[in-house]
Amino acid sequence: MARKLLLTHIDVPGIQTLEVYRQKGGYRAVEKALKTLTPDEVVEEVKTSGLRGRGGAGFPTGMKWSFLAKPEGVPRYLVCNADESEPGTFKDRYLMTYIPHALIEGMIVSSYALGAHTSYIYVRGEMMPQIRILEKAIAEAKNAGFLGKNILGTGYDLELYVQPGGGAYICGEETALLESLEGKRGNPRIKPPFPAVSGLYNCPTVVNNVESIAATVPIINDGGEEYAKIGVGRSTGTKLISAGGNLNKPGVYEIELGLPVEEFIYSDEYCGGIANGKRLKAVVAGGSSVPILPANLMVKTVSGESRLMTYESLADGGFQSGTMLGSGGFIAFDEDQCIVRNTWNFTRFYHHESCGQCSPCREGTGWMEKVLHNIEHGHGSYSDIDLLVNVAKNIEGNTICPLGDAAAWPVGSAIRHFRDEFEWHVANGREAQTRNYGLAHYADPLEPVV
Repeated sequence: MARKLLLTHIDVPGIQTLEVYRQKGGYRAVEKALKTLTPDEVVEEVKTSGLRGRGGAGFPTGMKWSFLAKPEGVPRYLVCNADESEPGTFKDRYLMTYIPHALIEGMIVSSYALGAHTSYIYVRGEMMPQIRILEKAIAEAKNAGFLGKNILGTGYDLELYVQPGGGAYICGEETALLESLEGKRGNPRIKPPFPAVSGLYNCPTVVNNVESIAATVPIINDGGEEYAKIGVGRSTGTKLISAGGNLNKPGVYEIELGLPVEEFIYSDEYCGGIANGKRLKAVVAGGSSVPILPANLMVKTVSGESRLMTYESLADGGFQSGTMLGSGGFIAFDEDQCIVRNTWNFTRFYHHESCGQCSPCREGTGWMEKVLHNIEHGHGSYSDIDLLVNVAKNIEGNTICPLGDAAAWPVGSAIRHFRDEFEWHVANGREAQTRNYGLAHYADPLEPVV
């Protein structure tokens, strides 16, 4: 059995309550950090652990913390990004729903490390049940003396608030989140200055994902060195994966980084294979914004090595033959799925969610949606395929925030790996309305490139 750090007690009855969470060792990390470690020592433990941001970017968390400016007399803030708007990703919602005190405890430990005395959990507005669960957990923690003034008699003060968001994908970008938290329209800011210098209310701020913050609890309990022993290379620890699509056992899984992709898809411990006895055609490995890969490239790299669930292995081959771990939104497509329709669907989403601040994204996502609509509905031409590639390239890297990249990468990768399917749609517009292209060669074994 794989080792679990975040979901160990997820099935224990009443684990949502402080009483049961405490019985299972909850808030030991708060006691240890506040009573036996300095804030800098907590930061060092997180650095030693090798923990990387679990929201998608994969930036080393301890290093991010160390960038925080510490001017005299200026407050610092920790903001938890619980917006979780990435299509295919639902692991943060799962964590907040079933074991909310893991996040609360992580917020206290992390806030102490950063010298923050006021912290916020920014939750996507549609997640009202989770917002109520978190508010109840915060009240329990405060009544028990883990929040408020002079926590555990250590002299450390912390107030923690839950803030509902406006339900916009763009607010998953940290500076847009901060704008929204300040009561403004959620438009991304131009950087620099970075939030570590000028964030919430123009004060030094760290923004971290739910899973990243919750992971600080086992790191402090067991030590950064122990955490770093789990995983492979620079991909240390465990990772929550939101597994969806055409799988026998979709759901949230906690894996040790380094698990082979093939084992994750087909073993009974995890996804249990493709539903209805069908074959795997393609996978989006890290949420809708990462490049899609055909089945053969998802299971093996071009050099013939087994693809692993790590930041490095999934990225092996760059965007030519690799993808990204991202937020861990793992979407599997069986042989009956249409890549053109899926790409059009993703593009509709990004066009709708663009804040409109940058022309390449505002106009480009609309163009991609229209062109893909034409191809999908039997009105496309061969030149439209190259037009899509061109528009995607003109969006990528030319916007204030990564939403432009997130919109461009699925289109570019779909055409790169499934161009024959797009061409089939153009050549067989009427037929494409009643049947899909099928599995074709997308699962054929690759000839290793030496």
